[in-house]
Amino acid sequence: MTATAARSADTLPARRAGTRHFLMCPPAYFTVEYAINPWMNPDEPVDAARAMAQWEELKNTYLRLGHTVDVIEPQPGLPDMVFAANSGTVIEGRVLGSRFRAPERAAEAEHFRRWFVARGHRDLVMPTRINEAEGDFAWTGEVLLAGTGFRTDPAAHAEAQEALGVPVVSLTLVDERYYHLDTALFVLQKGPNAQIAYYPEAFSEGSRRVLARMFPDAVIADAADASCLGLNGVSDGRHVVLPVEAAGLAKQLTDRGYEVIGLDVSELRKSGGGPKCCTLELHS
Repeated sequence: MTATAARSADTLPARRAGTRHFLMCPPAYFTVEYAINPWMNPDEPVDAARAMAQWEELKNTYLRLGHTVDVIEPQPGLPDMVFAANSGTVIEGRVLGSRFRAPERAAEAEHFRRWFVARGHRDLVMPTRINEAEGDFAWTGEVLLAGTGFRTDPAAHAEAQEALGVPVVSLTLVDERYYHLDTALFVLQKGPNAQIAYYPEAFSEGSRRVLARMFPDAVIADAADASCLGLNGVSDGRHVVLPVEAAGLAKQLTDRGYEVIGLDVSELRKSGGGPKCCTLELHS
């Protein structure tokens, strides 16, 4: 190592991994039978075995990192149930369930509600407004960033604040390719000095200003990173799991002291999903 490289390494912030608790659903019935976002094409073949292998690698990565992974039983006729991030928002023991915009996914909400109840989550509210959970809600440890524009009803943001008892900041998405907040933004480090990564062009002008004001040290992704759903990532504060194609974003994160784990999620991306879509975090 050169002296310059050694000095650079010494100045990197010390990233600390926190233990996470995740909920996932195997893609036993995964296919693309309908199109409810621009990524989905029912005419494009899906390799179910490959999708399962990619999902298993994601789950095993979390386990290797020391995280807890609960698994819910998949249900026939619900091919998108693998995207567990849309099942609910869990913060400090409180649970806000989901209510899907697309009728094809509506039945998922009840299966996940039963899972929460069966595991002792008594402080649970089912929404009256369209709310696609962690698809459009990102918890920074201090505030809930809430997306709207394509799926989640803007009125669901106020409902989330009442149900979860945390401050909510509304953000407007303007590019249909980034139909959920979790396709354009994710939290790298939770807490008072939270850090995020995001793709500015996915947001309205006012939302960009809000994000720049709240997170001046954010990691800014480019179009290439966004177009492979590189922002559909999962971080434990040190390790960051990303689609393997997000090379530019991976370099930025490495330069900031994060350890990046790139995974192949190409089969799941055929339905507009990536690591985060498959992962609901039960925030303690």
